[in-house]
Amino acid sequence: MSFTYSIPDLINMLFIAGGIGICTLCLMQISASAHIRKIVRRYFQTFFGLLLFYISAHLAREILNALPGAGVRSALYVITSAEIIAAAFMSHIMSLLVLAVARMDNKKKAIGLVVYLYALLIGHIVVVLAGLPFDLIFYFDEANVYHRGAGYLLSNLAPVAMLIFDLVVLLRNREKIDKRIRIAFIVYMIAPAVAIGLQALSARIQFIIFATVACSVYMFSVIIAIQNEQFVKQKLESSRLDAELNMASRIQEGMLPSIFPPFPDRDEFDLYASMDPAKEVGGDFYDFFLVDDDHLCMVMADVSGKGVPAALFMMASKIILANNAMMGKSPAQILTDTNAAICSGNKEEMFVTVWLGILEISTGKLTAANAGHEYPAVQRPDGAFELLKDKHGFVIGGMDGIRYKEYEVQLAPGSKLFLYTDGVPEATNAQGELFGADRMVAALNRDGTGEPKDILTKVRESVDAFVKDAEQFDDLTMLCMTYKGRSEAKEIKEVQ
Repeated sequence: MSFTYSIPDLINMLFIAGGIGICTLCLMQISASAHIRKIVRRYFQTFFGLLLFYISAHLAREILNALPGAGVRSALYVITSAEIIAAAFMSHIMSLLVLAVARMDNKKKAIGLVVYLYALLIGHIVVVLAGLPFDLIFYFDEANVYHRGAGYLLSNLAPVAMLIFDLVVLLRNREKIDKRIRIAFIVYMIAPAVAIGLQALSARIQFIIFATVACSVYMFSVIIAIQNEQFVKQKLESSRLDAELNMASRIQEGMLPSIFPPFPDRDEFDLYASMDPAKEVGGDFYDFFLVDDDHLCMVMADVSGKGVPAALFMMASKIILANNAMMGKSPAQILTDTNAAICSGNKEEMFVTVWLGILEISTGKLTAANAGHEYPAVQRPDGAFELLKDKHGFVIGGMDGIRYKEYEVQLAPGSKLFLYTDGVPEATNAQGELFGADRMVAALNRDGTGEPKDILTKVRESVDAFVKDAEQFDDLTMLCMTYKGRSEAKEIKEVQ
């Protein structure tokens, strides 16, 4: 078997080998470009994979062309059929890519166009394979030299129809597609026709291969450049949003009492609270303040949702609750009036669960109302923490006209009150198991005689040990208050 090639043949093989190298590099770069839109990256990977196969098949045909032997003849038929089918697949993928960048709003119409493209592709494959026994598209003579068949133009109908389809989609959706992308696609459509014309005058040099590779790389470079620009813009926008979220987080933290002990001149009670948001900003909040010298108001609340909307709703709810409490209203009336105020302008239909209690410091009488919030936990002197299963009213903001009821609990000196949001009992481990109220109560009783801060620390340690490395999905907010009562020295001083 001897290999005899003309100068044009050697030039073709040299440049085809270069095209294989370029396509391989493009495939490597596409795979490494993680920020490219997933669908665009997938189409480009498929397209350049097909182009690499197409060029390789063409190179194999150039090498085997005119070599003698029945085995060579069979191989040439298989390789040439694969080459023609691969060319149509490339046009098909390019059309799908055009649809992807057009981002058509009408999904039903887009699906219909995809079906049309697949019908063209399947029809092309059927024509090529059915024409093989009749030498319709191409054939090899006795010397195994390639010739076009009488129906060669049939093999171009589907790819040309796809190119026309691409042009129509580009023109109809030009406002949605970047001008640079439109130009790159149009160049890809026109260049093959120019290459075929040059090829007819160029002693068999395969300009069509050069044009296809060059235009594909140009189009890929344009889209990558645009994707990079969009990626940079997204990073800048993300940085701006991160800065705004950090500021929102600081504002939210500033809205919550954070100085402990909060009332250094009052020894009738001790209090500590904490809030750990699941995101930069959360929807939970706690509050405590003196309504007057003898009444301490405590609030624990959980807003529906997460993020900035929940944080904004949280701040509005906190202010409305505090304003109503400072008017000297009862807990039930505070919740009733707060619900009316929030429902009057709650277009987003958000809601908040609230537990609110007012402690009469001189007597230890705690009057409270619950708007759909978690049960508080109470520890009696020399006893253990237990859940106080109070009556729940409807959530604040859920329905206008709701009236809330209140209840009383008598706290003796040494009693403790623990408030929390559902982020504590609903903390979830990697196996999907909830921390639960029982574990929470057990954690409270690990050191029930400790200071409020120590008790909250123990509960958080128990939650962390249970959850381990699982992601925190909800805010963790807790408050603990120890009622000490009035000291004898202070009572004697007041009597005198």
